[in-house]
Amino acid sequence: MKKVAICGLSNRALNMFIEPIVHLFSGKYTIVGLLDVDPLRDEICKRKFPILQDVPFFHQDQFKQMISETGAETIIVAGRDDTHFSYIIEGLRSNLDVITEKPMVTNVEDALKVLEEESKSEGTVYVTFNYRYSPIHRKIKEMIMEGKLGRITSIELNWMLDTYHGASYFKRWNRSRQYSGGLSIHKSSHHFDLVNWWIDQNPVEVFSFGNLHYYGSNGELNPSKVDGRHCETCSEQGDCHYYMRWNTRSNQAEVKDDHLSNKDSIQNSYSDYRPDACIFDSEIDIEDTYVATVKYDKGSLLSYSVNFSSPYEGYKLAINGTKGRLETTEFHEPSRIPFPIPEQQTIDYFPLFGSKETIYVVHTEGGHGGGDPLLLEDLFLGPNPARQYDILAGARAGYYSIAVGEGVWRSSMENRPIYIKEIKNKRS
Repeated sequence: MKKVAICGLSNRALNMFIEPIVHLFSGKYTIVGLLDVDPLRDEICKRKFPILQDVPFFHQDQFKQMISETGAETIIVAGRDDTHFSYIIEGLRSNLDVITEKPMVTNVEDALKVLEEESKSEGTVYVTFNYRYSPIHRKIKEMIMEGKLGRITSIELNWMLDTYHGASYFKRWNRSRQYSGGLSIHKSSHHFDLVNWWIDQNPVEVFSFGNLHYYGSNGELNPSKVDGRHCETCSEQGDCHYYMRWNTRSNQAEVKDDHLSNKDSIQNSYSDYRPDACIFDSEIDIEDTYVATVKYDKGSLLSYSVNFSSPYEGYKLAINGTKGRLETTEFHEPSRIPFPIPEQQTIDYFPLFGSKETIYVVHTEGGHGGGDPLLLEDLFLGPNPARQYDILAGARAGYYSIAVGEGVWRSSMENRPIYIKEIKNKRS
């Protein structure tokens, strides 16, 4: 039985990790310690999972004590992004395996320190890039490996987050670069990792533009420039297009989102914290729109955009190679898209010379397009021996995804190309 300690009792920790360990993998793993900055989160965790009632709780500054007293062999890091670094470093110094939510850390300097510490440790870092595991993303990887596209020349990836999910990042701690690294790291690291993994190349240079167009005090749809409002109690709900798009005047609406607990999340989930802060507050210091170009070490080029206030959720992808091109459009959260969309996920393949092929990808159940269950199996049962390629991400993948993300916002801030290798020790 392998002993596991949880560092950060977020909703993600409870739903993505604790629940499957308790219900699916209890024959191999047991949770021996819970650590968080907020004792209320311990209470919530144990109400949801009574079987953990006798598991000791530790404050965030008691990491070493927790490891000493519990004998934990693996830690799962799932707290606020800026807390990841210290837990990962301490875990590696204790020769523990570390499973961490993305982003691994919030900046390149800390990512490089993780790589250095891992090289001296008996432990290994695993980054939970679940997007890799969805059926359509695995199929794209397999097509590239089979050589159907030839040598990859360019990638076009346009990502959209709707006015519910996209706006949610500006209601919570994510809206502060100090805590999240900005959305080019917190969110887009997912997207950059996918591309890095698909083409098996390392990014070397980034150029981008970015801005805060929709949110913040200067957002065009801001009912009034007043700080400190909260959605649940705001007197201007009826004048806020974002609020009224997803709510009724009597607050009967319930919107599906796997990142939030919706109405329950507002009611005492954390001490002295509310996840419904106004999306138009002046303290917001991150961007909501990016357009970027990334150059890779084997010559491929990525054209990327992301918009956090879109009418619908999903992405459009094209990958070009010397032998052909593939295209796919994937819609997320169909219940929130106000027009008919195809249910079957497909990939269109256009050989450079020949007939178009349409590939129908079988959908599987589970979070993140069916990716979460497979990721959990790899983490807790070991990599699937039937799979012919590496998919479970490590610290180096975490570093490169963060390096692109930091390069993106630095380039937009400094209005110049950013070389990945120059970002080290360049925090501002």
